[in-house]
Amino acid sequence: MSRLETLEQLLSQNPSDTFVRYGLAMEYSRAGRPADALAQYEAILESEPDYAAAWYQGGQLLEQLGRIDEAREHYRRGVEVTTRLGDHHARDQVQAALDQLG
Repeated sequence: MSRLETLEQLLSQNPSDTFVRYGLAMEYSRAGRPADALAQYEAILESEPDYAAAWYQGGQLLEQLGRIDEAREHYRRGVEVTTRLGDHHARDQVQAALDQLG
């Protein structure tokens, strides 16, 4: 069984497992399935809006899909979340991505 299949199976057994969902999103991204990955990041953010990495990775995928305005908004929200949480490293990373979009 591939890593992707294993993660899909684990998520089907426990759909509320954010860690598995994040891993699945990353694996979808590696497999060249950005729309599937983005759907997983969106599901994470729906249930856990403070999940900083999902804001960054989701923004990256939106950029890859050419959805620049949505990526910009994703990054803005990620900056808000990471600032509120006091996660300066994550905030700097998301802010840098936002700054690159202009």
